[in-house]
Amino acid sequence: MKIILLLFPIVAVLSTTSFAVQQHDWLTDYEKSECLRTPRYAETVEYCKRVASASPWARYVSFGKSSQGRDMPLVILSKDGAFSPEAAAKTKKAVVLIQSCIHAGEPDGKDASLMLMRDIAVTKSKAALLDHAIILIVPILNVDGHERFGKFNRINQDGPEESGWRVTSTNLNLNRDYVKADTPEMRGLLRLFSAWLPEFYMDCHVTDGMDFQYSVTFGTEIFQNIDSGIAQWLRKTYIPEMTAQVERSGTLIAPYMGAREENDLSKGFIFSVAGPRFSTGYGAAQNRPSVLIETHVYKPYKMRVDATYEVLAATLGIVNRNADALKKLVRQADERASAAASEGTYIPMRFAISELSKPILFKGWRTTRSLSPVTGTLLTYYSRDTANIVVPYFDQPVVTDSVQLPDCYLIPQEWAGIVDVLTVHRVAMRRLAAPATLNVEVYKLTAPSWQPAPYEGRQYARFKTTLGNETRTYPIGTYVVPAAQRTAKVIANLLEPKGADSFVSWGFFNAIFEPKEYFEDGVMEAMAVKMMAADASLKRDFEERVRTDTTFAKNVDARLRYFYERTPYVDASIGMYPVVRYTGTALSKQ
Repeated sequence: MKIILLLFPIVAVLSTTSFAVQQHDWLTDYEKSECLRTPRYAETVEYCKRVASASPWARYVSFGKSSQGRDMPLVILSKDGAFSPEAAAKTKKAVVLIQSCIHAGEPDGKDASLMLMRDIAVTKSKAALLDHAIILIVPILNVDGHERFGKFNRINQDGPEESGWRVTSTNLNLNRDYVKADTPEMRGLLRLFSAWLPEFYMDCHVTDGMDFQYSVTFGTEIFQNIDSGIAQWLRKTYIPEMTAQVERSGTLIAPYMGAREENDLSKGFIFSVAGPRFSTGYGAAQNRPSVLIETHVYKPYKMRVDATYEVLAATLGIVNRNADALKKLVRQADERASAAASEGTYIPMRFAISELSKPILFKGWRTTRSLSPVTGTLLTYYSRDTANIVVPYFDQPVVTDSVQLPDCYLIPQEWAGIVDVLTVHRVAMRRLAAPATLNVEVYKLTAPSWQPAPYEGRQYARFKTTLGNETRTYPIGTYVVPAAQRTAKVIANLLEPKGADSFVSWGFFNAIFEPKEYFEDGVMEAMAVKMMAADASLKRDFEERVRTDTTFAKNVDARLRYFYERTPYVDASIGMYPVVRYTGTALSKQ
């Protein structure tokens, strides 16, 4: 008995020492630098592989290749060794996807998630976060942009000493690429997302803009663009529990917001619905709750990483406590999306901020304004004296446009490029095995215009839409996209032209607006004279147009085109959207 008592303190000391050594051995590069630097791509991958080698709960894989050929790293954490979507489904646990460095100059999430994976899988101080969850960690999404490493990549940001670049090696912003999927990096992520279909999605960023006391803000989709059951859970469970836990850690947190007027914060703040080009908007279209973590650019790097860690840990704790309920919610959301077409549900396409607001306490800094010697305008300067003020928060969006889904969409096989994108989103489709003559709904797109400068590598288009009916025959091989599937909102946002992130809006169909046959002026002049002689009402209409529209009157081509468009030579297919809507039973046996 005495021997046991004598040995016990020795064992305790050895255990404590061993733990201390273990902790030291597993410091991340960020921690070793006294929280001043973030590791390079190779160092990050090496640490991820180390964790996977040391813990049976972790596995390292690559989920794709970047434009420059780099592997895109993923660490899967599971107590059950469930390292595939199929194995994960058998565990009945909730899947959480944590993503960092979509903007590679914003590495806060990367360093927070590396520490978190260690604390879960190696030191096990956070092991309980795997009790009811499987965690997917993408430490660097924009791997090429990450390696455009330097001291001068983020002019507004307080640390780290060096970081990566905002966009990819092809100069595209991945957080505008979710639905159009132009980049191999995004296509890799979308395949990962669709294979695992996580119950919760987390995207880590750093925000620019106005200064305030908060070290982190967060954004969630809780309005009409997401399933109502998920929205209610986010409002009533996730947001209050997450913010309370984060605040208990001493971290100031607030909803993500933008000032109505930059130079007068008393006018309040707005919350905008995220479209599916963005991470949280895409999560909403996929019937999944998500959170955008935005640490504050002017805060020291350590404070930002700590804040990110707290939000990640708090969220994982909530998911663990609500795993069964959350899995049920997303299953029901998928079912409601699948039933939207048959039930005549309207899918919101566009939103605006209403004038409805609620008062919130905003924790800002006292400001002064003085004349800038550079711009000659009044510039706002922030002090470090606190200014807590009650301001209106405009967070009640209204739907400005929506659509009812047809039974299916038909895509001519010559437009297979958009089929490739739909496939990446794991949209189910089939091809006609026999010709089909159908009465379909057809969009005519008129008055097209394009942004004068390219946006994300594309000429973004605007146009007017009218919907009509035609009887057409579609050949073997035509693609049929049923609306009755869980990806119905993704389908609607891509295939309905009026969507801000539709294929047409993004310029995938710019060619349909281009006339390819032209008239010679002399030929058209002679034909116009004959047309006016034969049709007095046409002559009167033309002359009235000349008299009242000076722009038209001065434009020779416009005058001649007026007549050309009233001849059988005009190309009637200009502006006709090739993708059509069909509702009926004729395709049920195909």
